[in-house]
Amino acid sequence: MKKLATPEKILRAAHKLFEREGADAVSMRRVADAVGITPMAIYRHFPNREALLKRLSDDSFNAVAHEWEARATHPDILKRLHALLEPYLQYALEHPHLFDHAFSVRRDDARRFPEDFRSRQSPTLNVIADAVAEGVRRGVLKQDDPWDVAMSLWAHAHGLVALYRAGRFSDDEAQFRKFYFESIGRLIDGIKA
Repeated sequence: MKKLATPEKILRAAHKLFEREGADAVSMRRVADAVGITPMAIYRHFPNREALLKRLSDDSFNAVAHEWEARATHPDILKRLHALLEPYLQYALEHPHLFDHAFSVRRDDARRFPEDFRSRQSPTLNVIADAVAEGVRRGVLKQDDPWDVAMSLWAHAHGLVALYRAGRFSDDEAQFRKFYFESIGRLIDGIKA
């Protein structure tokens, strides 16, 4: 088994704290204690706490993007769009603190719509926009701006997740999942050609 380098140990310890308790729990002291180093030693690898949190957020975001890319191969565009929005829900429910930090917390470095997305800076929304663009080209989806449609799909999915996590649904998780996919289906039906 390969021995982890200090930056990887720091990231793992910070990730565990983040998963359990959220961003506020990730202090340099707590991470250092978990790794067995001094808090000052962390600064050799991460210039500040914000850089460490950004790296955790970026890693989290990239994990979701990787899952979306893996699902982007279904030949049926409508089924592909459904499949692409599943890992978003799964990630939100399994990793709520990381999800919030990656997708719901205001950050100065967050991508902005439309310019950052249209310049393909979002590995997640790129996949949805590409599927929408392909659907429009193939005549499966109505003629529309793929980026606007992709953002509408994402906003719908995100809104449902946010409402569920805020206790606005009396459904249990299984019932909410069913509603989520039915609701996504209604939206996709509305953009079909």
